[in-house]
Amino acid sequence: MFQLGKASLLIVLLASGGLALADEDVEQGKKAFEVQCKSCHTVQPGVNGFGPSLAGVAGRHAGQAPGFNYTSAMSSSGLTWDDATLDSFLTSSTQKVPGTAMPVAIPDAHVRSEIIAYLKSVTTAPTGAAVMAAPTVKPSGGPTQEELTRAGSDTHNWLYASKDYTGQRFVKLDQINVRNAHDLRPVCIYRSDSATPTQTSLIVYKGVMYLTVDSSIVAIDAATCRLRWSSKWEAKGRALSPTNRGVAIMNGVVVRGTADGYLIALDMDKGQLLWSRQIGSADGSQYLSMPPLIYDDLVIYGPAGGDWGEKGWVGAFRLMTGEPVWRFNLIPDDGEPGADSWKDPQARKHGGGALWTPLALDVEHGTLFIPVGNPAPDFFGAAREGDDLYTSSAVALDVRTGKLQWYRQYVSNDVHDADLSQISPIFSADIGGKSRQLIAISGKDGLMRVLDRDTRETLYELSVTTRTNVNVAPTVEGIHRCPGLLGGMEWNGPAYDPIGGTLYVAAVDWCGTFTRTADPPAFTQYAHYYGGAVVPDPRDQSRGWLTAVDAATGKVRWKQQWPTPLVAGVTATSGGVLFTGDLDNNFLVLDASNGKSLYRFNTGGSVGGGVITYELDGTQYVASTSGVISGFFGGSGTSAVVVFALH
Repeated sequence: MFQLGKASLLIVLLASGGLALADEDVEQGKKAFEVQCKSCHTVQPGVNGFGPSLAGVAGRHAGQAPGFNYTSAMSSSGLTWDDATLDSFLTSSTQKVPGTAMPVAIPDAHVRSEIIAYLKSVTTAPTGAAVMAAPTVKPSGGPTQEELTRAGSDTHNWLYASKDYTGQRFVKLDQINVRNAHDLRPVCIYRSDSATPTQTSLIVYKGVMYLTVDSSIVAIDAATCRLRWSSKWEAKGRALSPTNRGVAIMNGVVVRGTADGYLIALDMDKGQLLWSRQIGSADGSQYLSMPPLIYDDLVIYGPAGGDWGEKGWVGAFRLMTGEPVWRFNLIPDDGEPGADSWKDPQARKHGGGALWTPLALDVEHGTLFIPVGNPAPDFFGAAREGDDLYTSSAVALDVRTGKLQWYRQYVSNDVHDADLSQISPIFSADIGGKSRQLIAISGKDGLMRVLDRDTRETLYELSVTTRTNVNVAPTVEGIHRCPGLLGGMEWNGPAYDPIGGTLYVAAVDWCGTFTRTADPPAFTQYAHYYGGAVVPDPRDQSRGWLTAVDAATGKVRWKQQWPTPLVAGVTATSGGVLFTGDLDNNFLVLDASNGKSLYRFNTGGSVGGGVITYELDGTQYVASTSGVISGFFGGSGTSAVVVFALH
């Protein structure tokens, strides 16, 4: 990066508004600018030097001067340069923006004020001159609906959180296989400055990878990890949780939810905001964490916040405008089907029913599958007597209208926070000489079920982790149960290999002691609405399971216990290998026939988000997330992506 002089360095990012400016201060500031900074900066609108133009800088967001490429630390800082922020930056730039390549430290407050005064004086263009505005973005490009529909067979792109609408997480690539997996090496690393939860899925389209890092959307080169752009959402309200699980893309638009309840759309090429719409808020006990699903100009989304006492729903919004199209209440309103499953109508106001994991879509039949989370309060079922529909349920809707087709509740009046978390893969298998259309449904209760999508018949169910005292309700004294609060299936679902007819299921084995409060809990805004608690077993007793299952019969083909919980994505390939990761910071390549490790690499952070594979210019790459997992699971490392290929 071009190194600027100290005074020039500090000016690169300046923007402020505010107090009246003394002529003397402005003049002194102008002299300092001309001597030390003019060689790098101009004050002409739209004309950048080695540094950005400072015309119109007052009130500008940091890192957003038109036509200038900033470092990722600055472009994702989220700062707006008012007087106080500007002064603190000039006092110590590296303390104000960790990771900036511009070391500035001006101890003299009067000198700082003179520099600020001059920069304020050039916030408007000279009389008669037009300020160059950022052009209106008209997004174009793909992926098209046809590309998204055929994403399951696409070896070059990874177009949805779980690969494609069916959520099979399978790629027909065999350049990396059982014989040569030990020759893998990291080819590049993208590492952010943010040590926030790293559960993002990874999306790849035409050589560009899209992911979320805290409140930012980041686009990097999928072969070199070079940053293309980074766009940070500036929160407009309170946030209950920072966790986010990724983006969705279509027709040149990338979409995500934010922690403060906004659905936002950006141009995929440059990262410029196209629209934002508030669809939830902390006031309503909601935040947005799930990866969106986009189909036929509809962005499908719903809020998280069940543990805070939200009233859950799922809806559709126009891709190009954010306009609402339909909405289905996962906690029914008065008079809606399912409302009478709550004996006390008041309990529905804070009944839970969060969405926080990927959805699935049967394109042929236009059926959208929704995994619905737990009711609230989590552990005090007597406060919400009844079955509590549609919590802990699989719900099937018409994707175009949002109308209910069918549902299946797996835990009625759930008192263990046993969210139904996974609603994929959807697949077909020959059973008894007949092809049947199937769906795998899993949850934090530690069970995986396989249903016939046409008849809704359950073909089989099996435990994928330890299950004891599963139906024993919490008491004031406490009961020990497996799975605990964090057990079973979390935010990444099973993979399905259609060649071998095998489901690969990663799960958490972590038990805990459940208690409930002596009295019914009172709902408190911005606080967990639990009605009890869970004390997990010691962390060193937590484990993970990876299970290979015959998809047609439910017979376990092999099962491997892991020394840490397994929450990362699992990807299967035609090369006979599985790609995943663990909480010991390892990226892993496993033999799909027996689960044995073929290769591991310490990524420098815990692995709990997306792990994907794709081909670019004849080379098969594998990309793994890395970084802190969550406040519950812990973990280490700043949010990162490590990309591997054969050496």
